[in-house]
Amino acid sequence: MALIDFGGVKEQVVTRKEFPMDKARRALKNETIAVIGYGVQGPAQALNMKDNGFNVIVGQSKKYMKDWDRAKKDGWVPGKTLFEIDEACKRGTVIEMLVSDAAQRAIWPEVKKHLTPGKTLYFSHGFSIVYKDLTKVVPPDDVDVVLVAPKGSGTSLRRNFLSGAGINSSFAVEQNATGKAREKCLALGIAVGSGYLFETTFKNEVYSDLTGERGILMGALAGVMEAQYDVLRKNGHSPSEAFNETVEELTESLIRLVAENGMDWMYSNCSATAQRGALDWKPKFKKAVEPVFKELYKKVADGTETRRVLSSCGKANYQEQLSKELNVIAESEMWQAGKKTRELRPKERAKKNAETAKGTKGRAAN
Repeated sequence: MALIDFGGVKEQVVTRKEFPMDKARRALKNETIAVIGYGVQGPAQALNMKDNGFNVIVGQSKKYMKDWDRAKKDGWVPGKTLFEIDEACKRGTVIEMLVSDAAQRAIWPEVKKHLTPGKTLYFSHGFSIVYKDLTKVVPPDDVDVVLVAPKGSGTSLRRNFLSGAGINSSFAVEQNATGKAREKCLALGIAVGSGYLFETTFKNEVYSDLTGERGILMGALAGVMEAQYDVLRKNGHSPSEAFNETVEELTESLIRLVAENGMDWMYSNCSATAQRGALDWKPKFKKAVEPVFKELYKKVADGTETRRVLSSCGKANYQEQLSKELNVIAESEMWQAGKKTRELRPKERAKKNAETAKGTKGRAAN
């Protein structure tokens, strides 16, 4: 492991240099990796591992034909590399639980019966294990239980893999029945295309992940965008102007500068007027939202958010209700303006973005 100084705090991380792909292949050479669920993370992780030379099969219920058909379209062959969940779990020696958190509770009895001694149970989220009192997901003592959590969507994981980059991932070992759980965990992290791996626990992963998703990564980001857009529109600014000043400049310019060299570097590459205003207003925003983040973290830690997820996502009409909620966003003036803005981007740029998102071009990361 490499010792890295993160702003004065030293942390051990695992890079591809310390754990190269050849080592990962040796560690998993006798394993059949069964990816259970072909929805969000499943396609990216399964395809990345397959492209990296690992023995991968997919378990997906035919009840969800959209995901089953997507798997077939991606090259998984029914009866050979694509199976119903029960059969995939039976064949797999590493069982990757990549269905939704609510679905994990539902399929757990089916999965558990195939967890024979020495197998590995893999998660990309600590949810089911940490909140076991609610999910009833309790693995037998004679299997390894590990976690690799890519810090990005499945789409981004696949896109970065094809470009030769990678997404950083956290990893954790909850149960080491074979004595080889850590090595297998790191090998799986490299196999799915991680840029580097940093160690955590199942509890820390799920607390930080639930807070991040509800906070800055999705909930807060969408909320503050809507707030600024609405204020601009109510003060007479056009949809185009309000959207560009709220979203387009952030996603197409400024956030890329942050990704390249950090927030200070982004500030230093903006006008003096922008710098001064941002530095003056940053503390005001922090003071305003910090109480919300404290409330959010408390509700993650005490299980309130987990109970809400299991209750809502487990309902028979959840997908129908979800579509309605997402349509409210899609049909809002702000995101209709965004759709038109994307259409007006230079054609070559738009074509390149579409090809990248489709995930059919590029090279695999080694």
